[in-house]
Amino acid sequence: MTYIPRLKTKYKEEIRTALKDKFQYKSVMQVPKLVKISVNQGVGGATTDKKLIETALNEMTTITGQQAVAAKSKKDISNFKLRKGMPVGVHVTLRDSKMYEFLDRLIAVALPRIRDFKGINDKGFDGRGNYTLGVTEQIIFPEINIDKISKIMGMDITFVTTANTDVEALELLKQFGLPFKNQNITNG
Repeated sequence: MTYIPRLKTKYKEEIRTALKDKFQYKSVMQVPKLVKISVNQGVGGATTDKKLIETALNEMTTITGQQAVAAKSKKDISNFKLRKGMPVGVHVTLRDSKMYEFLDRLIAVALPRIRDFKGINDKGFDGRGNYTLGVTEQIIFPEINIDKISKIMGMDITFVTTANTDVEALELLKQFGLPFKNQNITNG
């Protein structure tokens, strides 16, 4: 018997039917689902200090459980001493089981560790059912040892769904357990 993440099972057994009933879908295949989670981290000082990219790669790999990749600049910008092809950040794209595992750890462990946490903002939707959440410190993840941190850096976490509207995507993410502050999204 192989291991199936808790949230994957919850989606198949509870969330799918709840969303089907709420939005009156004709088939369970119309119900929106989470496709992937993309985690990005920009490393501003990487042009002067090459060790920052290595540190960011190691931290991102530890946090997500999947090998991170360096993001390279697309063009030269002389004011920032930036050359085309220089590493300027790191990113990871999580799918299937690793995605559900990361989402579970984010909801249950990482988000509650944010100082003065009152819920996440519901303004990060893009109009097509995708949601982006900004995290200001990587130390909210328990995998990171605070004593070994050289620089506190934030990251963006993007949830890509098959939802057609932001309202459907909001309901899907709420069903997964993301703690939103106030739900005032209009159908658009």
